[in-house]
Amino acid sequence: MPTHLIQASPTIVVMGVSGSGKSHVGAALARACGVAFVEGDELHPPANIAKMSAGVPLDDTDRQPWLEAIAAAIATHRGQGVVVACSALRRVYRDVLRGADPALRLLYLRVPRDELARRMRERRHFMPPALLDSQLAVLEEPALDEQAIELEAGADLAATVASARQALSSPPRSARG
Repeated sequence: MPTHLIQASPTIVVMGVSGSGKSHVGAALARACGVAFVEGDELHPPANIAKMSAGVPLDDTDRQPWLEAIAAAIATHRGQGVVVACSALRRVYRDVLRGADPALRLLYLRVPRDELARRMRERRHFMPPALLDSQLAVLEEPALDEQAIELEAGADLAATVASARQALSSPPRSARG
């Protein structure tokens, strides 16, 4: 699908719990759209990484400076296009990001819990598999008015990116389809 069918300078937040494929899908989608990619994990303060590495879930206070750093990255790229990988688990977190670009599009990656656990066990990352349940407990799926695109994020990266591009080429809808 030609890139021009997607909004000329989109801000896309690829969201979901740990292990959903945000980084892989986000980086591939950014390449396909010819825009910058921001890896949200790289913007965590060292204290957050240490806390998660120790198996301690973050709270809203921990997440606030991280969300502000991501919002600043979005603002820097606003009008140029950017894809951001960020869990964005709660609506209030997504609202912080929308403050940097009210036109941002959400791409919510859904993956069954068993598959998430498998992926987390098989990768090297500061987020241990023991924190999966805490992420799922915090997750607030996007509401209808957030106009999120929901995708089942399977093992086929190319197919997931193609589905994302197709969905993003359509104007935002007021209801999920």
